Amino acid sequence: MRFPRVVTTSLLTSVVSGCTNVVESTRANQLLTSWTCKQIAAYVSSASEIFYNDHPSYHRGIGHWASSSSQKAECVFEPGSAEDVAIALRILGETRTPFAVKGGGHATNPGFSSTRGVHISMSQFSDVTYNPSLQTATVGAGMIWDDVYAALQPHGVTVVGARISGIGVAGFTLGGGYSWLTDQHGLAVDTVREYELVMPNSTIIAVTESSSPDLFFGLKGGFNNFGIVTKFTLRTFPQGSVWGGTLIMDETGIDPLIDATQNFIEKNYDPKAAIITTYSYVLGSQIAISLLFYDGPEPPKGMFDDFLKIEAYQDVGTRSYLSLVQSPPISLIAGKRGVFHTIPVIKYSRAFQEAVVNETWHFATQSGLNPHMISIALEPFRFLRELDAKTGSVSRAALPPPRTRATGSHPVVMDAAWDDPAMDGRMHEALRAASERLSAKLARDPDTSMGTSTPPPELYSNYAILGTPVEEIYGDSLPRLRKIKEATDPGNVMGLAGGWKFR
Repeated sequence: MRFPRVVTTSLLTSVVSGCTNVVESTRANQLLTSWTCKQIAAYVSSASEIFYNDHPSYHRGIGHWASSSSQKAECVFEPGSAEDVAIALRILGETRTPFAVKGGGHATNPGFSSTRGVHISMSQFSDVTYNPSLQTATVGAGMIWDDVYAALQPHGVTVVGARISGIGVAGFTLGGGYSWLTDQHGLAVDTVREYELVMPNSTIIAVTESSSPDLFFGLKGGFNNFGIVTKFTLRTFPQGSVWGGTLIMDETGIDPLIDATQNFIEKNYDPKAAIITTYSYVLGSQIAISLLFYDGPEPPKGMFDDFLKIEAYQDVGTRSYLSLVQSPPISLIAGKRGVFHTIPVIKYSRAFQEAVVNETWHFATQSGLNPHMISIALEPFRFLRELDAKTGSVSRAALPPPRTRATGSHPVVMDAAWDDPAMDGRMHEALRAASERLSAKLARDPDTSMGTSTPPPELYSNYAILGTPVEEIYGDSLPRLRKIKEATDPGNVMGLAGGWKFR
């Protein structure tokens, strides 16, 4: 698309001239950002809108699942078309204005999908188009998975997406995407067939494996380094009723849950079955949550009996896929300040599970932090390595990188929630320290195989905490990603937005 160049060097000079100290420079930056908002509003179509902080849509636009992820932007730009995204990206690049791109808003790293500059909310990209002949669904980048599942349910199909409610399509997919269906079909990135991408030079292209193999590889884990994705075309899979749901137990259920989890990990050979075991400390009480899943109306007899005999609140049964995804009680911490972190695990042991339980207790009671909640979730995947060997996913996606896929490692997710903004730094440091203690425990435990993995597998990008070196996330994929970045975005326009960066 062509449109007039909207910024000149002399105009930029006039905007920022006279700034002789930090205060003046900050004020000039604010004026320039405000002017950039007005320029975007002037050039985009009527399908798009600009909101300021006196409008309710502004606050919806900058809002996140974790309140600590939100920043007060100069304006919220809500594009209504890929063409308008292209116009805005051209203006942002020419003015060198910081910006953010938010899909569902579930990122917990501050600045990854928020900014004090121009905040791009993708909420209008909210359509799902099912193509039964191609067995694909084209999904807008502003959607959450709940709405995608709901749209596809009448067709008897689904896609590889999030396991709990409220997760955005864009960040989840661009960062990898572990699912209840991963042991059968891979990660979300493994099922993408096409991306609609607004490139940093404002060109709009369809990226497929045949049309742009390098860029296709890079987008499978590269987040926003190569432009702004507006649509994803994903493989669909037949989906009927499933079985599963949520168990919540007090501390008396923790020991039997450790046993049930370990037995499942060691004895399950059915890729349709999956669990998530979470050990938590919430408001002074130690609890555990077990999420159970079977891709069918009933699991094989006895498969989950060890879990079901634990005294617990139970919301388990035959239901729709969407109902299962919406069963966990995520509202307990929605709107709190929060952060994730992760460590990679190859194999679980009972001793490691006990260390996880002890770590939640130590974090909550001994550190003086008094969090609203600390939880550590085990997400075992048994069949992904074999699936990769069949499909060749190792060479076709940036994430997970080759070493992680080759070892069969998968992430443990650590999650802290609190109320006081003054505690942000301490909470981040405490979660890093907890991850280091658990990593050391894994390395010493002969039953986990971590001590023999040198270097260790990489950290999962969607859980890794702010400040994690990108080398620890992308591993052997990083050199290729940096070459793709240089070729695609030589002016580093996407460097004006937050996230994991390759330069």
